[in-house]
Amino acid sequence: MTKQHSVTSNLGLYVYGGAAIFLGVLGLVSGDFAATWQNVGPNVPLRVPLAYLTAVIELAGGIALLLPRTARAGALTLTIVYSVFTLIWVPKAFVNLGNFDPIGNVFEEFSLVAAGLVLLAVFSPAGSSIARRRSFFVLLYGLCPISFGIAHIVDMPGLLGWIPGWLPPTRMFWAYATTMGFFGAAVAIHTGIMAPLAARLLTAEIVIFELLVWVPNLAGGPKNHFNWAGNAICIALAGAAWTVSDSIGGVAQTKPIPVEIPAEVSIRA
Repeated sequence: MTKQHSVTSNLGLYVYGGAAIFLGVLGLVSGDFAATWQNVGPNVPLRVPLAYLTAVIELAGGIALLLPRTARAGALTLTIVYSVFTLIWVPKAFVNLGNFDPIGNVFEEFSLVAAGLVLLAVFSPAGSSIARRRSFFVLLYGLCPISFGIAHIVDMPGLLGWIPGWLPPTRMFWAYATTMGFFGAAVAIHTGIMAPLAARLLTAEIVIFELLVWVPNLAGGPKNHFNWAGNAICIALAGAAWTVSDSIGGVAQTKPIPVEIPAEVSIRA
């Protein structure tokens, strides 16, 4: 079980759990869901009580995840919560297949689900059915960067507006670079070719977006709930990528190294 839990010594667990705590506190303070990402419509019955209930569950799940004795329960709780928000987006994705935005939101939420499943596997007893599926859960996460890349292509004009103008060399360069980064990460995760490095770079890409886009947006509009929600979700996405990256790196480090045995060994007295 030591090997199974060793991956949690890295930071992804804490970023993922911290983001859930952030979402929980935000929900309790605002009495609302995380803006458009947790897409619960205004006409949903008991919407405000549901928002508070969700906030409490997210907060409790995040705290539980960070405590060794309750980490598995925390991972399961957050996986279920994020699964609900994923399912909320699914019907909307089929309303107009020409509009990729709902599909993109499905995979954004699903990336949080996949990361939660990875953590659930990490904290499950070694050799259990859930633990043995950790690599499969990583592959499920690998579908999400494909969606992120497609979203960049479909919404290229809008994407350019999010990239800081002062960033050299040009906005278009970073639009294409980040798009290719998403596709490259997906290929690496699914093929296993340089997967640890690709997962780390994917995590860095999301963290940099948080630092260069969402943090300045929040500084410029601290009273805007959308900016707070955007920061919380982006940190959650970074935590999900980080968690998967930690898992891939941990598996790579624990793989046995083959030792070549000489065909003939000469022993001299």
